[in-house]
This record gives sequence, C-alpha cells and structure tokens, in this order.
Amino acid sequence: MLSSIRTTAPLLSSTVFLLMGVGLLHTHIALQGELLGFSVAMIGVLTSAYYTGFLVGTYTVPRLTHRFGHIRTFAFCTSLLAVVVLVQALTSVYAAWLVLRVLQGLLLVGLYAIIESWLNTAADPHHRSSVFAVYMMLNLGASAVAQQFLHIGGEGFVLFCVVAILVCAANLPVVMTPQPQPSIHAAPRVQVGRMFRLVPTALVSALISGMVLGAFWGLLPLYAAARGLGAAEVGTYMSVAIAGGVVLQLPLGRLSDRIDRRLALALISATAALAALINLVLPNAGHTVAMLLVFAFGGMSFAVYPIAVAHLVDYLRRDELLSGSSTVLLVNGIGSAVGPLLAGTLMSLTRPTLLFGWFAVLDGLLAGYALYRFMRRKREVTPDDNFVPLVHTTPGAMDLHPEAPERSA
Repeated sequence: MLSSIRTTAPLLSSTVFLLMGVGLLHTHIALQGELLGFSVAMIGVLTSAYYTGFLVGTYTVPRLTHRFGHIRTFAFCTSLLAVVVLVQALTSVYAAWLVLRVLQGLLLVGLYAIIESWLNTAADPHHRSSVFAVYMMLNLGASAVAQQFLHIGGEGFVLFCVVAILVCAANLPVVMTPQPQPSIHAAPRVQVGRMFRLVPTALVSALISGMVLGAFWGLLPLYAAARGLGAAEVGTYMSVAIAGGVVLQLPLGRLSDRIDRRLALALISATAALAALINLVLPNAGHTVAMLLVFAFGGMSFAVYPIAVAHLVDYLRRDELLSGSSTVLLVNGIGSAVGPLLAGTLMSLTRPTLLFGWFAVLDGLLAGYALYRFMRRKREVTPDDNFVPLVHTTPGAMDLHPEAPERSA
C-alpha cells in the first residue's frame, strides 16, 4: 500500500493543486457572474457549457494523449487551461464566457483521464482500491479547502489569478516525476442501449446524479448568496457540503457492500431528498441547522455515482468494464449538462430557494425507481462485492473488479 502511494505521490500532488483550482473556479464563476449581472438561468447555461465541453473532451483529448503521451498532454492541457482562466478574467462578455467554459470542460476531462488512467496503471492491483480511496479523499478535500480562497479580498480578477497559479503548480510534479508514463490503449466503445437493458438502475442513477451535482457545483453558491451569505460564508457553506462527501462516502459505500446496492441507492437518495425538503421548507433556518443539512445533503449526493458504478461492475464481465465505464460516464455527463440548465431556469423563473426543491424531486424519483427495481428483482450479496470510492470522471478507474457473469439487474 505505502509503495503504491509513494509511486503515485507526484501524480496525487498534481491532483491536489489542480482540484483546488477547479473547485475555486466553479464557485468563483457563479459569484462573479452574478456580480456582472448574469441571471441565474444564464449562470446555469454556463455550467451546462462546461459539461458540454466535458462530453466533447471524452472523444477528442484521448487522441492527444495517444499521440503525445501522458506527460506532454498533461503539460499542454494545464498550460492552456491557465491561459483560458486568465482570458476569462479579462472579459465580461457573456458569449466569451460560454466559449471559455466549454474549453475548460474539454481540457479538464482530458486531465482527469490522464490522472485516473495513470493511477490505474501505477498502483499495485492488490492496493488499487486503497489508492483510489486516497484519490477520492484528495479530490473532495482539495475542493473543500479551495472554497476558503474566497476569503481573499480584491477584485474578481484576483481569484482568477489564484486559479491560474494553482493550475500551473499542478503541472510541476507530473513534469518532474521519475516514474514512467503508462502505455496507450484503444478507446472503449459506448453501449448505452445494452448497458441500460443489463443494468438500468446504474444508468438512471448516473443520469440523476449528474443532474443533481451539475446544479450543485454551478448553482449552490447562488442559493447560498440568496440566503444572505457573503462571499467568504458562501465558501464555508460549499466546503461543508463537500466535506459531507468526504466523510460519508466510505461508510455509505460499505453499506452498499452489505445490502443490495439498489436498496442502498434508494435509502441514500431518500435521505438526500429529505435533507433537500427540510432546506426548502426552512429557508431561514439558523446557521448550525443550515450547515448540518447541507453536510447531510452533500454526503448523500456524492455517494450516489460511485455506488451506481459499483452496481454496474457487479453485472459486467471483465472485458466489458471499460465499455461500461465509458457508457456510464457519458450518461452522467449528459445529466451534468442538462441539470444546471433546467435548475437555473427554474430558479430564474421562480426564486433561488427552489434549487433544493429541484434536488428533492430528482432524489425522490431516484429513490422510487431504485426501490422499484429492488422489489422487482433481488440479487444475492456475496463477499466479493467491494465498493470502490470513485470520482466520476473517466473510465480508467473502473477496472477493479473480478469477472462477473452476465445477468440483468
């Protein structure tokens, strides 16, 4: 375990800097866009544009990696991402922001692909789950810490510069690593129809998780601001929500190892819906209550996608894992692009506090569907069912499970 961590330490260090920059960028764009006079719906479209770039990048950036290798492509993407962030700091034109958000999504999915495929190759197979657990903790922990940069004063340009600095810093450990870069493999195929027939709950969960978390990243800062929180307090609010994901993901994942994963998804989604409903009906709740509720909601929301992936892996053969991962990633990306668009329109036409109404409806639908699938067809839980903490970014992280016989879920 320690040898695997030492081997991947440069890459994990780069991940911390990168995700601190990305976590700060998401929140800052929402708050800065509001200061520039963009409506909630317009900011929702910006978030959708980011995830549209994310989807496009899953097809385009791997070709760069195949041609130039992991290290050179990582350096190229981080450098260009820093440029894009700084260009965004120099303009307040909404159309330009849309294009820049698409580019950010495209570049970041390439960086995530490089990180996860590299981790998957470098880690010892017996410790791969532990390495990805560390990766998950670093991912969410860095995003939570990044929100505290909102305490920095000055114009919006300052925080864009901080993001660019963090992204550039992410480049250094990878470029200087003595470890060999992974070999390149062919891209897997996407099979939405077949995967839905085989494991429908996994794909529905991935879609709804994307719709929830896409709106979470893009619009929750606006909800917090509408509650009267200042920029620094918004950062703390976001940090608490992300910390919920850090703290609760492993316990909830272990729960899904012990019971049918569809039942686990139903219970987790129902709890998230309940937390969202309480937020909705108590918009003026005290500071402590508000923090507890968003901690619970974040903890439940961040657990849905990894459990959905684990459920998918339970029903796939080893030679189908990469194809299944590409498919579930595509579905999750579509949800992430659509969710902020619809939620932003809802908030703009009604009031910002209805964001949690949107969350409650989606989580309630998922809870009902997962429970329906559980009641319709139950499966035996075996000792080989092991949850792996995962960040929903690329297919490489999924090759972690022994071959499973084909059966419908």
